[in-house]
Amino acid sequence: MTAPRLKQATGPQYTRILSYGAARGSVAVPNDDLIGPINSSDEWIRQRTGIITRARAPHDVLALDLATDAAREAVEKSGVAPSDIDLVLIATISNVRQTPSMSAVVAERVGANPAAAYDLNAACAGYTYAIAQADALIRAGAAHYALVIGAEKLSDVVDPTDRSISFLLGDGAGAAVVGPSDEPGIAPTVWGSDGSKADTVGMDHTLVEFRDGEASWPTLRQDGPSVFRWAVWEMVKVAKQAIDVAGITPDDLSAFIPHQANMRIVDELAKQLKLPETVTIARDIETTGNTSAASIPLATHRLLVEHPELSGTLALQIGFGAGLVFGAQVVVLP
Repeated sequence: MTAPRLKQATGPQYTRILSYGAARGSVAVPNDDLIGPINSSDEWIRQRTGIITRARAPHDVLALDLATDAAREAVEKSGVAPSDIDLVLIATISNVRQTPSMSAVVAERVGANPAAAYDLNAACAGYTYAIAQADALIRAGAAHYALVIGAEKLSDVVDPTDRSISFLLGDGAGAAVVGPSDEPGIAPTVWGSDGSKADTVGMDHTLVEFRDGEASWPTLRQDGPSVFRWAVWEMVKVAKQAIDVAGITPDDLSAFIPHQANMRIVDELAKQLKLPETVTIARDIETTGNTSAASIPLATHRLLVEHPELSGTLALQIGFGAGLVFGAQVVVLP
């Protein structure tokens, strides 16, 4: 006996990003507030990172709250009814509860119940991973409109005495609504990982070690020189591949929006890519800090506020970080 023929879902041919929303920690933390415990100086931090001040959230504000605020702005700007959003994806490494997911709570808060909702952990590449998934799921017919968020409260996992990464980190959330399009709006994603370098950046202890009194509260650490070399030399190859698979050349780009890891990395990537002077480069890290999964949507939101003429043009976005993981794609800016 043969089984009845099943139906499989199909969706629209193309997707695009419809809107952005943003929320930054409300407390501005200048370099001078951090230099004591790391025996450093404002000049040293500026030269190594390009950061003047970073945004951090008050003690009683969670990454979940930042995600909600960013999501509400993105949904309002999109013109899509919250009830029509049937997929919510949040990229984060700083949800203070392993379960329930941050995304399910945000879906309820913005009125998207009963949307499919899940969190994903790809660190600083998380937003590009989530955009790739939203694009694929909508085109496959598994969703109609997706709310994609990168949300972090990294001040919860900072050791003020650590000289490797603590002075880099900020708090914030960036959100985007993705939906169907008549024209291609999200190019193929180039993504991957290299777990052989897993110890290069990540948490210094496990929660089990903390529970058993064998270690202090887990905080982020990195081997800065190794991360810098990997980001500059290997991510240039990924960025070039993303441009190639999009079927364009660097001259077609209007904006370059890399993960806001470090200003030196941002500048070196732009240099290695030989981007034309006409390309606007996102440098949100200067006053926001490194916000991991939130950094690309936050930087994009600021770029569109400061340069509205970029609307409708092409931007290359690339994220990279703990894992090690990476993801890049060319998108049409809303």
